[in-house]
Amino acid sequence: MREFRLSAATFRFALLAGFAALPVAALPVTAHAGDDPGPQRDYLGADIVVTGERESYIASDGSTAMRTPTPLIDVPQAVTVITADQLEDQSVTQLGDALRFVPGISMETGEGQRDEVFIRGQETTADFYLDGLRDDAQYFRPLYNIERVEVLKGANALIFGRGAGGGAINRVGKVAIFAMPLIGASAQVDTFGALAFTGDVNLPAGESLALRLNGTYETFDNHRDFYDGRFFGLTPTLTAQLGPDTRLYATYTYDDDRRVTDRGLPSLNGRPLTGYDETFFGDADFNDATVQAHIARTRIEHRLSEGWSANASFQFADYDKYYGNVVPGSTNGTTVTLSGYDSTTDRQNLIGQANLVGEFETGGIGHTLLVGVEFTSADTDATRNQARFNNGASTSFTVPLADTIAVPAFTLVPQRASTSDLTTFSAYVQEQVDLGIVQLVAGLRFDRFDLESTDLVTGFDGARVDEEISPRFGVILKPQDNLSLYASYSESFLPQSGDQFTTLDALGQSLDPEQFENLEAGIKWAPHPQLLVTGAAFRLTRSNTTSIDAATGLTLLDGESRVEGFELGLAGEPVDGLSLNLGYTYLDGEITEDSTAGPAGRTLQQVPEHSVAAWARYDLTDRIGLGGGVIHQSRQFASNSNAVVLPAYTRVDAAVYFEATETLSLQVNVENLFDEIYYASAHGDNNIQPGTPLNASVGARLRF
Repeated sequence: MREFRLSAATFRFALLAGFAALPVAALPVTAHAGDDPGPQRDYLGADIVVTGERESYIASDGSTAMRTPTPLIDVPQAVTVITADQLEDQSVTQLGDALRFVPGISMETGEGQRDEVFIRGQETTADFYLDGLRDDAQYFRPLYNIERVEVLKGANALIFGRGAGGGAINRVGKVAIFAMPLIGASAQVDTFGALAFTGDVNLPAGESLALRLNGTYETFDNHRDFYDGRFFGLTPTLTAQLGPDTRLYATYTYDDDRRVTDRGLPSLNGRPLTGYDETFFGDADFNDATVQAHIARTRIEHRLSEGWSANASFQFADYDKYYGNVVPGSTNGTTVTLSGYDSTTDRQNLIGQANLVGEFETGGIGHTLLVGVEFTSADTDATRNQARFNNGASTSFTVPLADTIAVPAFTLVPQRASTSDLTTFSAYVQEQVDLGIVQLVAGLRFDRFDLESTDLVTGFDGARVDEEISPRFGVILKPQDNLSLYASYSESFLPQSGDQFTTLDALGQSLDPEQFENLEAGIKWAPHPQLLVTGAAFRLTRSNTTSIDAATGLTLLDGESRVEGFELGLAGEPVDGLSLNLGYTYLDGEITEDSTAGPAGRTLQQVPEHSVAAWARYDLTDRIGLGGGVIHQSRQFASNSNAVVLPAYTRVDAAVYFEATETLSLQVNVENLFDEIYYASAHGDNNIQPGTPLNASVGARLRF
C-alpha cells in the first residue's frame, strides 16, 4: 500500500467534514461546443437552438438509431444516452466508467487491456462506433473528445451490419462550431494520485470555417499493487460551410495509451478469492499494454432540395497494439497457478458510407426514405507468444499465495501468427411511413462479408464469404405527440470466426453465421419537454451456436440461448434544478439448447437478474449543487460454467459542485462512498476484478 493513502474510515470522516465545510461545483455550461452547428430537432419534432443553459441529462436526437432525422421518442428501440452534462457531473474520463451507469450492461474485465461489455447478455469487443462508423479494435476508449455516449439495445444489423447482437455503443464526437469562440481547461486528481488534464479550444475563423482542438493527458493509479499508466490524446476538428446547402466535417484523433495489464484475481470455492484485493497476480516488468490509435474521418452533408439530402462519411483508422501478461489460474487457497503470453495486433480499417434521405408526402401520407451503401476493409496482422516456465518445459507454474506474488523466470515461444483481409459491402433501404396516429418502419440490409486469412504457423489459408439479409420492422402508435407505443422486430448475424476476425481454421470457414432475433415492445412518454420516461420488454434469441454431437463428435449449429427481460428509464428534469438519469433492467438469460457454451438450463454468464443505475444532480442555488449515484447488480456467474458467483453489490457515489465565478467551477466526486467490497467484472472464473474502494477526486474547470 502506498504511503500517501489514508485509511478508508479516516478518509471518509475527512471527506464528509469537507463536504460540510466546502461546497464544490460543476462547470457552468455556456454552450456545448460539440453540438451540431445547425439547428437540432427535439423529441417532439420541433427545431431548437442551443442556448447558454445546461442541457441536463435528456437527449432528443434519434438519428443514430435510424440514420434519418428522427426524434428519439419515435425510435422503436430502447436507447440510453449519457449526455455531456452527465459525463462532466460524474467526472468520468473513460468509456468503461460511463457505461457502468447504463442498466442492461455488465462489464467484462477485457483481460485488463480493452473495453468489453455484455449488452442484454451478449458479449462483445467489437460493437463500438464513433459517429456511427465502426471502431472495432480492442482498446480502452477515452471521452475527452466525446459529446455524448449512446447505447442502442437489441439486434439491429440494418444500421450497424454484422454483430451488434445485443446492441451497439456509439460515441458522438465533439465538432467545431461557428456560434462562438470557446476556451476551456480542466484538471482533477484523486486520492490514489491519478491525474487528468484536458483542454478544449473552439475558434470560428469567419462565417464559413471553424476549428477546434481537444487534448488530454492522464495518469492512472488505483488500489491495486503495481498498477499505473498514462494516456495522451489529441483531436483537431474542422467544420466548413462549403455553400448554403453543403457542410464538411473533418476530424483526426491520435490516442496513445500505456498501462499495466491487470488480470485481476482467481476464485476459491465458487467465489472471488478474498484477502487479496490489492495483490497483483502478474509480473510488474512484463504485464504492460500499449496502444497507438490514429483515426481520421470526414463527413460531407448536402441538401439536394427541400425534402432530400445526402451525406457521405469516410474513416481511416490505424491501431498498433501490444500487451503482455502473466495470468492467474486456479488456486487452492495456498498456492496459485500462473501462465502467460504476449500479443501484438496491427490493424488498418477503411470505411466508406453514403446515405440518401428523403422526406416527402404522397396522398397525405408522410414518408422518410433511407437508401444507403457501406464499404469496409480491414487488414490485421496478429501474433501471440506463449510464456514457458521451467527452462521452457512448462506452460504454467504454481507459486505460493502471498501479498506479493513471486513470478518465476520464463521465456517466450511463438504460438500463433496470422494475417487477415476482410472486406464487406452493404446496401440497405428503410422506409418510415407516417399515417398520423400510426407510424410504420420497415427495412432490409444486404451484407457481403468476405474474409481471407493465413495462419503463419500452420500455413493454413482460410476463406469464407457470407451473404446475409437482415430485416427490421416496427409499428409505432402515437395517440399524442409526446407519447409513443411501439413494437419491433430486428435481426443481426455474426460469422463463426468471432468478432475480431484475425484467423480462420477449417471449421470456422465452413459454418453458417450465428443469428440474433430481437422482439421488443415499449413506451416512450414525455410528460413535459424536459423529461422522458421509457419502458421496454424484449426477447433476444441467439441461434446457430456451435454444439458437438455426442455420438459422432461432429460440430453442429443447433445450440441456442435466450435473454428475456424488461427495462424502465427516466431522464431529464422533473422539476427545475433537478437532473436525473435513472434506469432499471430485469434480465433472464439462459442456454436453451446444448452448445459448446454449456448445456441447456445453465444461466448465461455475467447476466445479473436485476440491475439499477441512477445518477442525479440537484442545484441548491445558482452556485451550489449536490450529486449522487447508485449502481446495483444482483449476483451473476463469472462464466457459463456457472461454477463461480460474483456476489450482488450496491455502490453509492456522491458529488458536490460549486460555481466560484462565471468562468471557474470546482467539484468533488466520490466513488464508492461507503467503501463497499465488490467484484463487478470478470474474464472467466479466475480473472476477477475487484471494485475500486472509497476514492475521491477534486477537479477544477475554466471556460471562457
